Amino acid sequence: MSLNRHNGTVAVSKLGLEKFDYESELMMYIGKTARNVSEADALSYVFGYSCGNDFTARDAQQRVSRWMTGKTPDQFAPLGPWLVTADQIPDPQTLQVQTFVNGETTPRQDMNTSQMIFNCAHIVSYTSQFITLQPGDVIFTGTPSGVITGYLKEKQVWLKPGDRARTAITKLGELYFTLT
Repeated sequence: MSLNRHNGTVAVSKLGLEKFDYESELMMYIGKTARNVSEADALSYVFGYSCGNDFTARDAQQRVSRWMTGKTPDQFAPLGPWLVTADQIPDPQTLQVQTFVNGETTPRQDMNTSQMIFNCAHIVSYTSQFITLQPGDVIFTGTPSGVITGYLKEKQVWLKPGDRARTAITKLGELYFTLT
């Protein structure tokens, strides 16, 4: 995965693709080595949280039925703008996550982390069964609902060059990025 920054640009115009989708997500940053940790202890391995957008080219993803091809082009994973320490977020399953496009006041994506398929503790615990997590590792937690691909075809409005997206998460700030 290629990371990007707050106020960064995601260059899409030369990819020959058309179905660009937002996926606002809670990001977890690992603070100490984690291997085979229990769910009960898992959050003690999280140093902090931030906003992220698991930006996806759906048409690239659908061509080969693989998640990686639609998510890994350069600059496709904006993060930030801040890293908020875990002690300031006592329960990461209570945060509102929203996506806005081009200054809209009604969010296109609006959900709560309580709606995640797998909670943060489960994600850390499960991942640590297969991978030794190291300090500085970043985990995208997944987006529970509201992405463009989840709408009926006639209601799908894909992102395009020139669009500016904003991911907002309670207590974590707002992450902006622009498609070029």
